[in-house]
Amino acid sequence: MAAGGYSKLPNGTVVVALNLPYGSAGVRVLVHAGNRARALTRLRNLGLRAVYLRGNAEPPTPDEITAVLHHPDGLVWRTAPGSGVSMPELWHPIRALLRRPVPLA
Repeated sequence: MAAGGYSKLPNGTVVVALNLPYGSAGVRVLVHAGNRARALTRLRNLGLRAVYLRGNAEPPTPDEITAVLHHPDGLVWRTAPGSGVSMPELWHPIRALLRRPVPLA
């Protein structure tokens, strides 16, 4: 089950944030799209088939919204908060996540 949330922007688009299990830690994925359904469809089209957004428990922070809006693809990820990483990690394009082999726990 993926925790996450969304924020509607003044121009009508949304930013969806999801915490997804990945290896031992998990990742936080941000998607900018026209609406919530389209954001989830973008992830499903990349091969992340079992992605659902239930509720709005962990919406994106203003810093996360800025990060995804300034990325040309509108799709970024980094290690999920609280995964034992001492320094904040930079945002990566989604292609970098899809190319990586899943680390074994």
